[in-house]
Amino acid sequence: MSIRRTHPGRPRLVPSDAAAPPREQVLHAAAQLFVTKGFAATSTREIADRVGIRQASLYYHFTSKDEILAELLERSVRPTVDRVDQIEQLTASTSPEEALYLLALVDIHTLAEAPDNIGMLATHPDVTSSDAFDAFRSVRAELAEAYGRIATRAAAPGVAEAAEQGHLGEMLMHLVEVTTSLRGSGMPIDDATAAAIASTCLRACGIPEVRIASAASVATPLLGDRHSRTASP
Repeated sequence: MSIRRTHPGRPRLVPSDAAAPPREQVLHAAAQLFVTKGFAATSTREIADRVGIRQASLYYHFTSKDEILAELLERSVRPTVDRVDQIEQLTASTSPEEALYLLALVDIHTLAEAPDNIGMLATHPDVTSSDAFDAFRSVRAELAEAYGRIATRAAAPGVAEAAEQGHLGEMLMHLVEVTTSLRGSGMPIDDATAAAIASTCLRACGIPEVRIASAASVATPLLGDRHSRTASP
């Protein structure tokens, strides 16, 4: 009688999370490799090996490495974009600096809570030159426009006159994106750090300290209880 041999699966190099769907495990493994090794230098076989699946199984969930990258990039900005309307509605009866402070806080927490610090990917040259970056660029531009629109209403007259709306939006986004650099250096993004970054955005708009403090007191409770925890690297 012949004995049918079975082939063991590939050794798993990332912690197995039974609650995470296979697609999420692929994204997690890819994010780790893209951030640490680089997008261009990472193959789909390496991603599959890290998850502990065969390469053919990876293609069941994603058609290409670019598709994986596109979804990771989207996750670093989409949660904030999707809350812009809500932010403006919540602060419609208050002041524009409160809307700006809340937008910055939401964006900071999106970047701080994104798994594997995927916000760093947008700074990698091999990512910015990829086809997958085009869709991300469009969503990011939507967020920059929201920053610029809200900031122009909130900024001191001199700042609003000196900077075009688009330039002001980009400047504020770059200030918030320091979140990914801080995470990369091992610094946890706690509530105090988030508040410092958001306050810096308002200072860049020439808003006086007393109004920044007032904006923080109104905007912070609107962030939601789910963001009150510390986000670690």
